[in-house]
Amino acid sequence: MAANKVDLEVKDKEFVVLLGPSGCGKTTILRCIAGLEKPNEGEIYIGDRLVNELEPKERDIAMVFQTYALYPHMTVFQNLAFPLENANVPKAQIKEKVEATAKLLQIGALLDRRPKQLSGGQRQRVALGRAMVREPHVFLMDEPLSNLDAKLRVYMRAELKKLQKELEVTTIYVTHDQVEAMTMGDRVAILNQGVLQQFGKASTIYFHPVNVFVAGFIGTPPTNFFDCTLIKEGTYVFDAGPFKYPVPELLLEKAKDWPSSLVLGVRPQDVMVHAKAQALTLKKEAAETAKKGKAPRLLINATLEIDEPLGDRQVLDLKVGDYLVKALVLPDFKAEIGDELWIDFPGDKIYVFDKKTGQTLL
Repeated sequence: MAANKVDLEVKDKEFVVLLGPSGCGKTTILRCIAGLEKPNEGEIYIGDRLVNELEPKERDIAMVFQTYALYPHMTVFQNLAFPLENANVPKAQIKEKVEATAKLLQIGALLDRRPKQLSGGQRQRVALGRAMVREPHVFLMDEPLSNLDAKLRVYMRAELKKLQKELEVTTIYVTHDQVEAMTMGDRVAILNQGVLQQFGKASTIYFHPVNVFVAGFIGTPPTNFFDCTLIKEGTYVFDAGPFKYPVPELLLEKAKDWPSSLVLGVRPQDVMVHAKAQALTLKKEAAETAKKGKAPRLLINATLEIDEPLGDRQVLDLKVGDYLVKALVLPDFKAEIGDELWIDFPGDKIYVFDKKTGQTLL
């Protein structure tokens, strides 16, 4: 996938993650920075140098690939030394740098082994070491953890982040794993179909997504979306078909400027699920609230389709009209498949998007 007019400025010593689905242009951007591909237009600066016309070896970058790309016939020492030998570094200095790098990565005992004698995690460290030993201006990493098992990947995320801070080397890291991106990056760039969607701190992107794509891509399980029409029934209401959700009082002034076709978004952890007995109590309270002339609490009828226990929580798939709504509940929540349940969500937790443009209105 080609990248389309991506404008990014990575700060010195920063760890920036390029995140997006497969084929969104992440690796293309990395390869352009590395000099492995040439952009049709635009400029690439590394530090104060314009590098568009420079060969990869002249850019002072080091790249770590998904496949590690170690030389199988060489020992770990030889793999680490190879880039230094190519740069005509004196032998004594090569030995010193290789041993210092191996010590930092805790692979000093592996220097006489060949790649086939190493575990996946050890190979990954050697690949990192080969990049580090040159002391480059920039690290470029293309999904370097994707071949590791889940437990080792979690461990190596923390190790890699710690290492980057110790070395203070500017790093651009490509992944399609949002957990990896959110935990590792100082800032995260979200890409879709070659277009930069949002660039900022992980917390900002999560809590303040700029459009429907970002809101749906970030978060596990993903955000629930409801196509709505904004109507006025005394007050403004989101008409989603199977339910009508009153626009919260604090948002009524903003609603006057919204288009009629909207998308309502709510994250699974903000969906509150009620069994029958609790729902009856809430309905009585809602009726009393309505008698006092205040907006009653809305309860939306739902049917439990699937229950996914995850240990410390459960993911419920709930049928609401034609919508399948995901909700996160505690592990002690009891319900059977097919049970009638009720859901609601607080007005201060919703997102509102323009259906035509996909841009966030709230």
